[in-house]
Amino acid sequence: MRNKFFQKKILSCFLMLLTAFTLGFSYIQPAHAQTLVKTEHNPVVFIHGLGGSSYNFMYIENYLVQQGWSRDELFAVDLPDKVLDVTNNAINGSVISNYIDNVLKKTGKSKVNIVAHSMGGSNSLYYITKLTGANKVDKLVTLGGANGLVTSTAPNGIAVTSIYSSTDEIVMNYLSQLQGANNIRINGVSHIGLLFNSKVNSLIVQALK
Repeated sequence: MRNKFFQKKILSCFLMLLTAFTLGFSYIQPAHAQTLVKTEHNPVVFIHGLGGSSYNFMYIENYLVQQGWSRDELFAVDLPDKVLDVTNNAINGSVISNYIDNVLKKTGKSKVNIVAHSMGGSNSLYYITKLTGANKVDKLVTLGGANGLVTSTAPNGIAVTSIYSSTDEIVMNYLSQLQGANNIRINGVSHIGLLFNSKVNSLIVQALK
């Protein structure tokens, strides 16, 4: 128990480093018109971790476009609470709920797919299990997700894929694993590297199809 408590406490300190790795990247989010064209896929909503931002998913978004997704199907939210404390999931979960409602309204779809990194996995699971997300999410893909901070079991009715690395030194593997999910362990990729890895991108596409 002490070990788990210590890991939770240091999680916020380490994940704040994520900001330094992303501020240097230039990225233009898709400009969504009031009425979007009909799209083939469910919209994909990207949810960042502590210290992160919507910019974190630039590499993944570009890859999905190469694989046939439209820019009009890709959305990335910026969350306000970037500190690991007892209010993080509640605050960010509420923002995710409002954001996804707007995405569904804009696209005319009934469900979204979520790709979440790090604490974004925890925030997404809170939205799904504690708020309104259970009937609005079709697939959830977490990358080094701190999933165990909310639940140890994949939500019923949602296809969950948890991708994590044996060399992740920030979020321990046991926090990423979920019973009932497709748990995929890879090697040699850092926590931040999960956002910029070609193998991870391929796994994301497989999970979303």
